[in-house]
Amino acid sequence: MTVQDIRAFNRFYTNVIGALDYSRRLYAPYTLTESRVLYELAHSPRTDAADLRGELSLDAGYLSRILNKFERAGLIERTASRKDPRRVRVTLTSRGRETAALLAERADESVGALLATVPAAERPRLSEAMRTVRTLLSDGRPPRREDVLLREPRPGDLGWMVARNAALYAAEYGFNADYEGLVARIVADFAEDHDPHLERVWIAELDGRPVGCVMCVRDETPATARLRLLLVEPDARGLGIGDRLVSAVVDFARGVGYRDLVLWTNDVLASARRLYQRHGFVLTAEKPHRSFGRDLNGQDWHLDLTQPPGAGE
Repeated sequence: MTVQDIRAFNRFYTNVIGALDYSRRLYAPYTLTESRVLYELAHSPRTDAADLRGELSLDAGYLSRILNKFERAGLIERTASRKDPRRVRVTLTSRGRETAALLAERADESVGALLATVPAAERPRLSEAMRTVRTLLSDGRPPRREDVLLREPRPGDLGWMVARNAALYAAEYGFNADYEGLVARIVADFAEDHDPHLERVWIAELDGRPVGCVMCVRDETPATARLRLLLVEPDARGLGIGDRLVSAVVDFARGVGYRDLVLWTNDVLASARRLYQRHGFVLTAEKPHRSFGRDLNGQDWHLDLTQPPGAGE
């Protein structure tokens, strides 16, 4: 392979995805770079300008111009970081979240149309080729946050959720098969009867394999959603996947009109509890119980979705 081979492929692929005229491709007034910045902000609600520069390798002046454009359009808000006043925290407004969601929907449609041209029997081959390119050109670097994709479940993913929850909770917390039975019932109920407008599952994917998941379902209490089955594989932790999964549930629940978001967990899940707290969840009740072969302390957590994002921080 020569330099010219790679350059020829680059020219081919940028034409395929419409990178040279991305705004017209998505019927939106944003370039590919601007759309990527919106994507990062939508999936990393606590991102500051320095994070964005590092994640996307953007020139500081170029990024500043993009953020100025977004601020004039009412898509973002910029405030000083509470932890470090020298850093600028950037968050999407409600209009910004709507814009990012619209761009994501149109991008999905565009890629879906492209994928539809590939015969189903050839898609595993295409997927493996893409993984090979990423692996060879990454030069052994560790995975980064931007390498993780949040997507809807595909055939087999719900079964993976049951298997991995059972295996990880047994290995890390000593839970017995009763927990696997509980997870299986939760997943089966979702698979057999759920409202796609009000309930959803997210799968976190890294290098073509699932590495995390979470579920948002209706609770018995009116106007209330329940977060369930949050999981991140051990070898994928440290990439902000749990934060993105919880953010996805919160944004979805708020966007479809739920007023409250609740969850039940156990105090042995220390990392998950800290994550919920960072997102504004409040502990409302605790009760000791004997479940899954262990003596545990169950906890109920609540998030008021009628409050603006970040109000509880």
